Parts: sequence; structure tokens; C-alpha cells
Amino acid sequence: MIKVLVVDDSAIVRKILREQLRAAPDIEVVGTAPDPFVARDKIVALRPDVVTLDIEMPRMDGITFLRKLMKYYPLPVVVVSSVAPEGSRAALDALEIGAVDVIGKPGAAYTVGDISLQLIDKIRAAAAVNIQRVVQARGAQAAPPARLSLASTTEKVVAVGASTGGTEAIKHLLQSFPANCPGTVIVQHMPEKFTRSFAERLNSLCAPEVREAQDGDTVQSGVVLIAPGNRHMVLRRSGARYFVTVKHGPLVHHQRPSVDVLFNSVARYAGSNAVGVILTGMGADGARGLLAMADAGAPAVAQDEKSCVVYGMPRAAVECGAVHYVLPLDRIAPRIIELVQHASVILPDRVAAVKGGLRHEKNDSITRERTRT
Repeated sequence: MIKVLVVDDSAIVRKILREQLRAAPDIEVVGTAPDPFVARDKIVALRPDVVTLDIEMPRMDGITFLRKLMKYYPLPVVVVSSVAPEGSRAALDALEIGAVDVIGKPGAAYTVGDISLQLIDKIRAAAAVNIQRVVQARGAQAAPPARLSLASTTEKVVAVGASTGGTEAIKHLLQSFPANCPGTVIVQHMPEKFTRSFAERLNSLCAPEVREAQDGDTVQSGVVLIAPGNRHMVLRRSGARYFVTVKHGPLVHHQRPSVDVLFNSVARYAGSNAVGVILTGMGADGARGLLAMADAGAPAVAQDEKSCVVYGMPRAAVECGAVHYVLPLDRIAPRIIELVQHASVILPDRVAAVKGGLRHEKNDSITRERTRT
């Protein structure tokens, strides 16, 4: 059983979350707390596996409490925050401090039914996180990575998918990108409204232009498009121009936006003129889409287990035979730039999963790559 402590100053929200989490046979709400001071005592007494945390609370705000928690008693935290602009910005602060995921609070923007399955999934993902690794990674990534250079612009498309832990991984990736980076499309599992704040923050930190995608946006050099929360993003092509369609649609892997939806469209419309990247995250969203991209001739890159917050989505991609390169996070941006600069790159055979690790089926090029990492 995953033991959960719900921390929120609203008695109604505490009651709603407790009732909704009862639907999961593997989750037990061991307690609730109206503020961080009560939460502190209950964490010590109840030893929860995961904490859900409100941001705006009396006596001490959630951000201050999270900083103290990550310093003195690190635990996986899922932030349950208002979708108002100030709430979404605070949630991003929480992710940078060490929270592993964020979800919108039930209310005008989200009904209880909207968040129930997603919250259960996020708690399961959080329970799988090695929180000590997260804390260490936050310290190691305090300085931004070195920015790469690209000799000339390229018409290639880079497609990226991520979930739990992905906000920091994407930030690290894009901070390495040059201003003339390939046109890039990204799905990060994140609620509506939060993706806009996420894109704005990335835009302030990175050399390329980063923005939340709008229907009809052109995919072009120097621009990174983030799929808006609660919308699928699909790549299209008209002549030599790539553009995106942003649309409603059913949840895929309990997600909207879905990485599979994006990757399948990239496979169809860009084929070998694309690079696919799957980063940290729980579940299997993106694995089959990355396989479709690889089958269409696109190089496929997966983040390695050691640098992932949750090695779920990359593992699923490896296990279905979709991946050419398995790399630590800090090696992924250089590999992307290498792949888009050299049109005649000979791809290694794809990685195959075996019990206890990975093996390469036909030659040792991946083995050499993994030995160097």
C-alpha cells in the first residue's frame, strides 16, 4: 500500500481528495493536515510514502514548507495547486525545489472526475521515485549546462516526450540548445494553464524562443512549441512547411496531451526528417509512437535509468524495440545536435531489453555508447 498524507487548508478539498483516493486499491490516505505545522508532526508520526501539498496555506506557505521538507526529511511530493497564473507559477517553483509532479485543484477549471485518475497515477509515480536522487540532481543542476552550437539551421524536427520529472529534464535539455535549434515540439504531461507558465519560464532561461503551442503554429528553426495542457498536439505538413494542430480528443494512456499522439503524427508527416526523444516519466505513453518514428527512419533517443526521476516511459520504449541510443540526460542534447547536423548518420541497431539490463542485437555500437556513459 502507498501511504499518503493530504495537506490542504480547505476541509472540502481534503475530504474530496481522501474520497477519490479510496478508489485505488493500492493507496491508503493515512492522514490529512490543514497546514504545514500539523503536517510536520503527522509526517513524523505516520511516515507517509507520498505527500500531496497545497501551495497557499495559513501560517506557512507550501513553498516554504517544501524547502524545509526537502532539506530535513525528503519525501515524494505531488503539488495540488490552483490553476490561476500565480498558482501555476508557484507550482513550477515547487517542481524546481523537488516536488515530483503537479496537478490542478478541483474547482471551476477542473471537476473532481477530471483529476481523480490523474491524481492516482501521479501518486503511484511519486511512490516509485528515488527522492534522494531527485534532491542530489537538483543540487547538481544548479548551474545551467553549456550551450551548444549549430553550424547552420536545419529543417529537421525534434519531438520530445516526458512526464514525471520532465519539467526539470526539459529545462536542462533546452538550456543546451542554441538559438538556431531545430524546430522542436514537446509534450510534457501537465495540466491546463500550467503549460503556459512552464513555456514562459523556459523562454526566459533558454536561447531559442519557447512558447505554448497554438493551433496552426509553424514548426521552424529557433522555436520550441510546448503542447498545451488538456489538448493533444499533432504535427502536420503542407508542402515544405511543418505546423501543429492543437485539438481535443480522448485521453491516451490517461493523458491529454499524449506523447504517442504527437510521435505518431511526426512519424507520418516527418519520417526520417525527425529525431525522437523520450525522457523521464511513469507509464508507457510515447513508446509505441517512438517505435513508429524509428520504423519511419527517425533516430530515437531514450534517457537512461540512472538520470531519470522515474524510468518508466524510457523503459517501455526500450522494451518495445524503439530506441537507437540510451543516454544520460546531459548527453542527449549533444546527440540531438550531432544527428541533425549530419544527414548521413548511420544509425546503430536498436537496443533490446533483457533481464538485468540492455543488450544490442546485431553489433556493438550501442554497447560501446553505453560503456562510454
